[in-house]
Amino acid sequence: MVDGKLQSQIKQSRPFHTPEEQLFVNLLRTARQLLDDFDRLLRASDLTQPQYNILRILRGAGAQGLPSGEIGERMVGRDPDVTRLLDRMEERGVVVRTRSTADRRVVTAQLTPEGLRMVDDLDAPLLAMHARQLGHLSAEEMENLNTLLERARNEDS
Repeated sequence: MVDGKLQSQIKQSRPFHTPEEQLFVNLLRTARQLLDDFDRLLRASDLTQPQYNILRILRGAGAQGLPSGEIGERMVGRDPDVTRLLDRMEERGVVVRTRSTADRRVVTAQLTPEGLRMVDDLDAPLLAMHARQLGHLSAEEMENLNTLLERARNEDS
């Protein structure tokens, strides 16, 4: 087990109990740093991470939009109340919802022109943020890290 930089950064005097513990703390610390930058960027547009995620999902779905349940399935992080998020976004005018005439239980959400403009306007600042955060890694390092993170989530076991 390699202790050192992380242990020093968090001012931990005792070694980690296991390599898994050290890796977990390292992942949390790294994620928090990356997400803090992301939150600051989104705050300028008065958006939360889940709201931004919904905007991206709906942009990808195109003009036909998606049912609320499918939006929830596609989200990066689990959010138990997609309906509440869509309520707020509809009030704000970035999403519109329509009830299916074939099945009244199905509600489809679509981006409004304002919602599309909002998500499009965030593309360049987000790409610049990603370059600042991770651009010092080589393409091979990023590919390896992506593979390792997917394995850690047991997605390709």
